[in-house]
Amino acid sequence: MKKVVVFGGSGFLGGYVADELTRRNFDVTIADLTESKYLNDNQNYKKVDILNIDEILSVLKDASIVYNFSAVAELEEAIENPKRTFDVNVIGNLNILEACRQVGEIERFIYASSAYALSSEGSFYGISKQSSEKLTEEYYKKYGLKYTIIRYGSLYGERASHNNYIYNLLLNAIKSGELHYKKGDEEDLREYIHAADAAKLSVDVISDRQYENNHIILTGTERLKRIELLTMINEIMHNKLKIKQTSGSNTGHYKITPYSYDPIVAKKLVANPFIDLGQGLLECVKEINKKLNQRDS
Repeated sequence: MKKVVVFGGSGFLGGYVADELTRRNFDVTIADLTESKYLNDNQNYKKVDILNIDEILSVLKDASIVYNFSAVAELEEAIENPKRTFDVNVIGNLNILEACRQVGEIERFIYASSAYALSSEGSFYGISKQSSEKLTEEYYKKYGLKYTIIRYGSLYGERASHNNYIYNLLLNAIKSGELHYKKGDEEDLREYIHAADAAKLSVDVISDRQYENNHIILTGTERLKRIELLTMINEIMHNKLKIKQTSGSNTGHYKITPYSYDPIVAKKLVANPFIDLGQGLLECVKEINKKLNQRDS
């Protein structure tokens, strides 16, 4: 069994990827500041601060594959705290790259980037992702550390939390009976992909050499306007919700496409089969209700 270290493996997408790796019989070590409640008996957990290179080195012994999902992932949080964003998203990634170089036996480094890395939108978050992409590419050019950069689109899933748009949308709908969108955002387009589908594709890339030193885009197959998503959720909830427009705007978010300059051409993977958006949303609603009931009891 190859040893795989997943930095940020206690987080939303990282947890799905760690589980997919375990299902495929990899020896999985989750390196994170906190232990995931989804950790299973076939996975190892190590508390690691990616701003401490010695702690990173301590978990890389005998590792073949390294994933980095550690990040300040919420755009609004990045705007409020750009220094912490760059500490975690850039310096943290640089530390992992440097540790991989020092170990010298890593077959592939997989960096979790974002569609915002290609955009003039995304503010400090997008800039941090673009910066870390460049660092990852340079470590291959200078030191031969093979990589795959995966640019993720709009993710959702049952394990999501406060930094996920659909999770917050559903949580507010369940608690208040309302679905909110900001003025002018109803026509915004997104291609939502369930994190479980994204995880499967994220593991597929390490067994195929065509993705070595390459860039991958992972988005969904279902392209929806924001108002269509709200309508779908309302129908799932038996049309009992009130859809309301609120004041303000989503600063830093793109409207139709994140692509606003000439990026390195990336290949798009599509999950087949994939989790239907309606079914995936229904499972999210069930899980949030379950958590709220547990909290109240």
